[in-house]
Amino acid sequence: MIDESDKSLFRSTVDRQKPVDKDNSRENKSIKIKSGKPFENYSFLYEPNISGSQTVTHYVDGLSPKTLKKMKQGNIGSTPSIDLHGYKIEQACKVLSDFIHFHSNKRFLQVIHGKGYHSNNGLSIMKSQVVHYLKQHPNVLAFCSCPQEMGGTGAVFVHLKANV
Repeated sequence: MIDESDKSLFRSTVDRQKPVDKDNSRENKSIKIKSGKPFENYSFLYEPNISGSQTVTHYVDGLSPKTLKKMKQGNIGSTPSIDLHGYKIEQACKVLSDFIHFHSNKRFLQVIHGKGYHSNNGLSIMKSQVVHYLKQHPNVLAFCSCPQEMGGTGAVFVHLKANV
């Protein structure tokens, strides 16, 4: 049996406590909840227009030249990576969209698309589609071919908008 003084002490302690504000607590400020859904408003490219050995670079106006230089040199630290070898065009776009959405809290990603060695005329359909897709994505600020030791023209580094 609990005596009255213990009950009173417990009640006075509990009554003075404030509920934790889960939306504004200090611990939760660094955790970002992915809202919305992955980018789906993209078009497909069924005719390749980029060769497997061609270097690609694209960036939005206002991007720091320093950032682009770091990307081209591979000086961006560890990045999440996705390999699109073996995917059909439609599947690759869906997987890439999900990948970018899942890693929207990162600044840089790597997309391995291959060089299209088995394609006709030396043109790579997957590389062409990845470039076409990334130009359409609203959260992509820039992309460029990776340095040779990191995939060369068979992969791109992607720079994403800060997820604020």
